[in-house]
Amino acid sequence: MAMDLKEIEKLIKMEFPDASVDIQDLAGDGNHYSATVISSQFKGKTKIEQHKMVYNSLQGKMGNELHALALRTKEKDGSTN
Repeated sequence: MAMDLKEIEKLIKMEFPDASVDIQDLAGDGNHYSATVISSQFKGKTKIEQHKMVYNSLQGKMGNELHALALRTKEKDGSTN
C-alpha cells in the first residue's frame, strides 16, 4: 500500500516540530520518495544518527507502507529558514 507524501511530512514534523521538510515523489507511484529534513535536533549527531532519528519518526512504516526513502539531513542553524 502506498503512503501519501503529506503523511510522511506529518510524521516527521510531529517528531521534529522545528524542521524544514521537503519531500519529493521520485517515481509518481507513492512508494519512492526523497526527503530533505533540516532540524536543530540534529546538532552534534552523525549523519547515521540523524537518519535513524528520521526513520524512527516514521513509526515503523519504512519498509511497509513506505517502500523507499532517499534521505538528506542537515542541522538547522541561524542562516536556515
